[in-house]
Amino acid sequence: MHDLTGRCGCGKIRYRMTDRPLFVHACHCTWCQRESGGPHALNAMIEADRVELLEGAPVEVVTPSASGKGQIFVRCPDCHAALWSHYAGAGRKVAFVRVGTLDDPAACPPDIHIFTSTKLPWYVIPDGVPAVPEYYDRKTRWSAGALARREAVLAR
Repeated sequence: MHDLTGRCGCGKIRYRMTDRPLFVHACHCTWCQRESGGPHALNAMIEADRVELLEGAPVEVVTPSASGKGQIFVRCPDCHAALWSHYAGAGRKVAFVRVGTLDDPAACPPDIHIFTSTKLPWYVIPDGVPAVPEYYDRKTRWSAGALARREAVLAR
């Protein structure tokens, strides 16, 4: 298994995902472009209780979202790097870990590219990687094991 530890830019906050993510998506929506400062956000979805804080004390910042329900970003209090977030749908039960904060971001390539209807025109999605214009149907894209893990965490 790849190393699933990560940190903020200044190194004050360190964390580890204790399991493989449920699913990884590259989101090309305009909100994620603005928030990440890049062509997309790359999120590894995982049960929040499987993200272990190793060092430091992050802060939570509530920011607006396209849904109107906002999202909670977990950030370093010093360098303000976004480490993961919680969206309204699953609340605090699921963390959307920013793959770029992993020590080995190659460990979590995207399973799918979403909201490609607003993808920047010069960004080329690699051949063979699924892509959809908006969101996707979880039941047809996620593995049976990931779906079962999601149901179990939401039932808690």
